[in-house]
Amino acid sequence: MTLKTQPGPEGANELVSAIEDPNRRQDCKTLLDFFKSITNQDPVVWGGAMIGYGRYAYKTQNGQEAEWFKVGFANRKTSLTIYVISGYKREPQLMKSLGKYKTGKSCLYIKQLNDIDLDVLKEVVENSYRWMSENY
Repeated sequence: MTLKTQPGPEGANELVSAIEDPNRRQDCKTLLDFFKSITNQDPVVWGGAMIGYGRYAYKTQNGQEAEWFKVGFANRKTSLTIYVISGYKREPQLMKSLGKYKTGKSCLYIKQLNDIDLDVLKEVVENSYRWMSENY
């Protein structure tokens, strides 16, 4: 079984440039550079909407091998989604000082970058990327 969400031929810059809302487009342009500076990886569009950096292989619960990105982000209808695959719960002190956000299993949902402290987010993403690189 192959995962439905795969890296595609779309360009990350083109995807971000097509965002209609100018504020959201600028936030995503900032995130393109932000993640590249942390990971030293080129962005890859996954599933036509998620922008991922780095890759790792893992086994699913049924034993199938799959691949995913180590960290990334997506522009969603109501928020920016930041993918912290190692989990944000590993960083309770940092999360207290991040700012205004909501969470999912390995996602941070942010309305706009002005709502958070980018220096704190940088630490969270750096720590996650490092952990994923060391463990996968």
